Amino acid sequence: MRLVAWIFSTACTLAALPALAQTPAVDPQSYRGQQAGPLTQVLTLGNPHLSELPGKVEPAMMVPLLDRLTAFKPDIITHEGISGEQCDVLKRYETRYPDMYKDYCRSTEAAQAATGLDIPAAMAAVEATLAQWPAEPSAAQRRRLAATFLAAGDEPSAQVQWQRLPPAERRSGDGLNEALVTVLKREGARPNETVEVGVALAVRLGLDRLYAVDDHTADSIQALAGAGFGDAIQAVWSKIDFPDAREYGARRKALANGTDMLSFYRFINRPSVQRAFIEGDHIAAMKAQSDQLYGRQYLAWWETRNLRMVANIRAAFGNRPGTKVLNIVGASHKAYYDTYLGLMSDVTLVDAQAVIGSDEPVAN
Repeated sequence: MRLVAWIFSTACTLAALPALAQTPAVDPQSYRGQQAGPLTQVLTLGNPHLSELPGKVEPAMMVPLLDRLTAFKPDIITHEGISGEQCDVLKRYETRYPDMYKDYCRSTEAAQAATGLDIPAAMAAVEATLAQWPAEPSAAQRRRLAATFLAAGDEPSAQVQWQRLPPAERRSGDGLNEALVTVLKREGARPNETVEVGVALAVRLGLDRLYAVDDHTADSIQALAGAGFGDAIQAVWSKIDFPDAREYGARRKALANGTDMLSFYRFINRPSVQRAFIEGDHIAAMKAQSDQLYGRQYLAWWETRNLRMVANIRAAFGNRPGTKVLNIVGASHKAYYDTYLGLMSDVTLVDAQAVIGSDEPVAN
């Protein structure tokens, strides 16, 4: 009995001690430079959501930014969009991810009817086609691939193929019917950074696709958080009032030309501005007191989502080590992308300011 009592007493004592920090057995960054071949260069560009800007975004306004990104010459471009594969999951598991398919996905039924391919079959067809893609594909081949991308739930890559066609060849045929052509024409559609930056840049560089890396399966954390979650986070957001936030608001209302837009991009990609918004949003939420610790649940959702997005980026260039990668994503993701991607053994981060320039005020 004394032995049992001693074991129990020791266990209670150990349980009462504060947890000791453990040094990880492996630091992936420490292996950087030992890899065969060059490091993979990864640039993350923080973007405003162009569809939410109050003024009209004309294509000419994006040219100064596109000129600088063109000089970087990425081989792979990722964007903040959901893949057809994940949309398939969100639709199948609707009870776990309520309304997420409706909010973030476009039906592929019309493309399936036109091509005879559901999402899994279309994804396989895309990979098989690109594996044997000629250096100078015909217009018919581009139309067929555009239709296949639409069936796979990858509209941005379909846009790349569509926009690489000569204007006279942008028509129905080869799997594209009039309904799909209407989708690709985007008449009346709001601008967004995936198209205005990602697609436009891919066309300039002669790339054939983009890679969707967003992930909303982490939204299940919000769905399970409880009825008070939304109000609690809105209360955090209502207190966002600091100089950089006020400057952000003023700048987004004053965008009139390409110079303004490039300056705006430089502003939101400044490390100091990134830190200020994280402190005002995610860290403020983490510190917010409530019985349910809603702010920490919000932070859990945000970190989980970004981890999964970065995992998708890692997979996107997994078979192409040593390439240049450009990530196009909302500005609030940039710092998290850089942190998580910076852990990789064979990746080097490219400074956004070194590519698009900086107009950060010089401290006296």
